[in-house]
Amino acid sequence: MERGWILILTLALSLTACGGSKNSGAELTVFAAASLQETLTEIGENYQREHPGVTLVFNFDSSGTLKTQIEEGADCDIFISAGQKQMNQLDAAAASAVNADAPEENAEDSLDFIASNTRFNLLENKVALVVPEGNPAGIQNFGGLKAALEAGDVLLAMGNEDVPVGQYTQKIFAYFGLDEAALNAAGVLTYGSNVKEVTTQVSEGTVDCGIIYGTDAFSAGLTVVDTATAKMCGQVIYPAAALKNSKSPEEAQAFLDYLRTPAAGAVLEAVGFTPLG
Repeated sequence: MERGWILILTLALSLTACGGSKNSGAELTVFAAASLQETLTEIGENYQREHPGVTLVFNFDSSGTLKTQIEEGADCDIFISAGQKQMNQLDAAAASAVNADAPEENAEDSLDFIASNTRFNLLENKVALVVPEGNPAGIQNFGGLKAALEAGDVLLAMGNEDVPVGQYTQKIFAYFGLDEAALNAAGVLTYGSNVKEVTTQVSEGTVDCGIIYGTDAFSAGLTVVDTATAKMCGQVIYPAAALKNSKSPEEAQAFLDYLRTPAAGAVLEAVGFTPLG
């Protein structure tokens, strides 16, 4: 009889062990802003070493492009945006509660993709004015850029209007009273579909300067000649959240929790991000 109970207990423990590893082999698809490519890749490698049963698959692009892909039904477990606007457009609850003083952040047609109680502000970045090696155009700050653009003396690279870094640039233009349409017609602007494309234009010296994130400038080894203040373009906050249709919600939440740990924060801080989680 005692032997029978031992067999039953052994079988029960075996089944419990199998149940405990049911999420081993889980694959998480993370859609993240292009400016996070280097840091999130490193964080992901660290996480997978600590959690060998989880595979992280990253899709890095502009937040606007990622948002559209999610709306069109792409498989995604976690979304990390470089701006609140793109996250709000997927988060009906948040969009309806947006401060009336910031109507440009509102999303009239927001859809309900975001899992409740998973969204948080992960980090803050800075918008930077950068120049190629040697700074041949002699750009020193945003004030000097304004004068040079109005005189037609420089070529500036910026993000498209549906890209967060481009939207921050548009706010800088508004702050300095610059007319983007007029500047574009004058041929002093070039565009990139994400911040990496803008960064590449500056790195290759095909433009005189560019407006990107401070962290991308750090990763690319570019010279920052000025940094935008909150008055110029607002705070650059990156929200993160799990998607309602995540196939592994528990694993998605576990990775989001990891992003808020000191270990992940150290990787973010190393390139200039300010962790907020």
